[in-house]
Amino acid sequence: MGEEGTGGSVHLLCLAASSGVPLFCRSSRGGAPSRQQLPFSVIGSLNGVHMFGQNLEVQLSSARTKDTTVVWKSFHDSITLIVLSSEEGTSELKLERLLQMVFGAMVLFVGLEELTNIRNVERLKKELRASYHLIDSFLGDPELIGDLTQCVDCVIPPEGPLLQEALSGFAEAMGTGFVSLIVSGRVVSATEGWWRLGTPEAVLLPWLVGSLPPQAARDYPVYLPHGSPTVPHRLLTLTLLPGLELCLLCGPRPPLSQLDPQLLERWWQPVLDPLRACLPLGPRGLPDGFPLHKDILGLLLLHLELKRCLFTVEPLGDKGPSPEQRRRLLRHFYALVTSTHFPPEPLEKVEDDVSRAQLPRACYLVLGPEELGTGRGAVSVSLFIRSQ
Repeated sequence: MGEEGTGGSVHLLCLAASSGVPLFCRSSRGGAPSRQQLPFSVIGSLNGVHMFGQNLEVQLSSARTKDTTVVWKSFHDSITLIVLSSEEGTSELKLERLLQMVFGAMVLFVGLEELTNIRNVERLKKELRASYHLIDSFLGDPELIGDLTQCVDCVIPPEGPLLQEALSGFAEAMGTGFVSLIVSGRVVSATEGWWRLGTPEAVLLPWLVGSLPPQAARDYPVYLPHGSPTVPHRLLTLTLLPGLELCLLCGPRPPLSQLDPQLLERWWQPVLDPLRACLPLGPRGLPDGFPLHKDILGLLLLHLELKRCLFTVEPLGDKGPSPEQRRRLLRHFYALVTSTHFPPEPLEKVEDDVSRAQLPRACYLVLGPEELGTGRGAVSVSLFIRSQ
């Protein structure tokens, strides 16, 4: 098995479905943004073959060549997204979910109405530029995995109850039920209202906050692709400590000016030490002293019903393959077993008892040093599925 994401390139095309006019094209190579653009003739051919199939009532969803995988997806008969990947080992599942995240990001910034009823193509192109930084983060080598699992990336804080109490009190004082603490794009703690956000905004909002450059405070208009795709809300962010942000989702009130230092100090000064303890959780996900076997190099834990996940490739420091290699291996392995062995929904939702009995309970993959490119040692990747 080749190592996913190594040395390949990804090209993302967005077109107006009715006219075939390109709205934007984004690319990455080796996990980093690239200025390389596909020739217009290639863009026209990819869109043309998709439209040709639609005219014959044939749905073209994916294709493979010797070294490239192509996936097409239309949204609301208005937007067509096409992704091409030459990354070794890339699965169609990964690319399909990438396109879902990209469309969710587009709705997040411009709203569904602008995308389903395109009145002015040039204006829409300009408005969509605001989403480029978020979309580019999907195309690269992300440290998060919510784009693939469709679950919210979370961490385990060492003093969760204390932080939850402060968060709930602050949310009540501000008059909003949608508040969260986010470190490096991962949710540390959140109110019940925030946890009830639907997919994909529950994944997109923390990812957006983690992708933005540091700023003391922000007041961001956002649409919720599932909950409110046509009416914008406000995403307020406040930096409590470098890398740790307080996020509020609200309507016209409260104004950003109402979040004065005295109010923040009242709620967060008493828990300053627990807040500081959250800063290393960005890359690690787990607090110091968490009981974990010394040979575990990476861990992906998902709660499919709550739509939350813990993803770490630095549980016990650096050894063996690099964190980047571990991340790619876990992402590849998850895509492999999800697309071939395990259902995307919890076992409780599989109605047929016979089908449930035939579902696999575990999957293993062993990689040698040649496949890892390290020249030493071997790595075993395992997945277990458990119903409550």
